[in-house]
Amino acid sequence: MKRNIHRPVCFVTVFVAAVLFCMTVVFTDPLTAQAQSASAGKSGKSKVERTEDKIKDYHAKLMITEAQEEQWNKLAAVMRDNAVRMEACIEERRAKGDALNAVDDLKAYSMIADEHAAGLKNFIAAFEPLYDSMSPEQKKNADKIFTQYGQRKGQKRK
Repeated sequence: MKRNIHRPVCFVTVFVAAVLFCMTVVFTDPLTAQAQSASAGKSGKSKVERTEDKIKDYHAKLMITEAQEEQWNKLAAVMRDNAVRMEACIEERRAKGDALNAVDDLKAYSMIADEHAAGLKNFIAAFEPLYDSMSPEQKKNADKIFTQYGQRKGQKRK
């Protein structure tokens, strides 16, 4: 029987390429970059301070009425809590720094991603009743703000 020696080499090549691809995706992800740059952004403000700026900005852009203030305050509290939790996760990972091995670093990143997902679920739960109470003009503003949030710069909506 003739043995094909190219199969193991091909398998190893594909495996190494797959591992390198996964590492590239993980380590170039925006959350990883955010975690590695600690909790301060380009402005030098902490995540909590940037969240306060967002709260003021959204309040104005969404034209929150007096009747909506109670729901808005609940949403703002969720935003603040999310920022504090995320900042703590990022700081915890940053504090460990070079002491993390690859597996521990990925686990720390996973914790940040999980916290981000949980925070988004909390935000949606608090935002939905406020959105339901909005006028058509307010909803249009909200739609514009939050649908553009996840889009890349320069990318046109379909």
